[in-house]
Amino acid sequence: MTWHTGRLIDHVHLRAADMAASRRFYDAALGVLGLRVVQEGQGWFAADELFVSGAEPGAAPTHIHLAFQARDRSVVDAFHAATVAAGGRDNGAPGERPYHPGYYAAFVLDPDGNNIEAVHHGPSRRSAASVEIEIAD
Repeated sequence: MTWHTGRLIDHVHLRAADMAASRRFYDAALGVLGLRVVQEGQGWFAADELFVSGAEPGAAPTHIHLAFQARDRSVVDAFHAATVAAGGRDNGAPGERPYHPGYYAAFVLDPDGNNIEAVHHGPSRRSAASVEIEIAD
């Protein structure tokens, strides 16, 4: 088995109260980022390092800040529009932020209140698109 992943985070696990609402939101968010759900099963789905499952009975959904990388400003703009249209709540319209020169981001609360961001850091070059992991037999 082989897959591609990032270099720092192995995975982020979100617990969702409403899986259908979360799936609509993340399908929209991932779609504009050029990504998609790559694995799914009964009560869960995953895309790259993101894993979303239904909250166990009596357990609260998660509340975190998660930032997706965007290839340019237009993707940040499209992310904001698509996720709001898919049931997210605006938490910061697309625009430059004071974190560093060129930091352009948008923030949307997902159906469970997680603060989801798309960010473009300005002109840059990556050493690799992803890390390839191959599981030995």
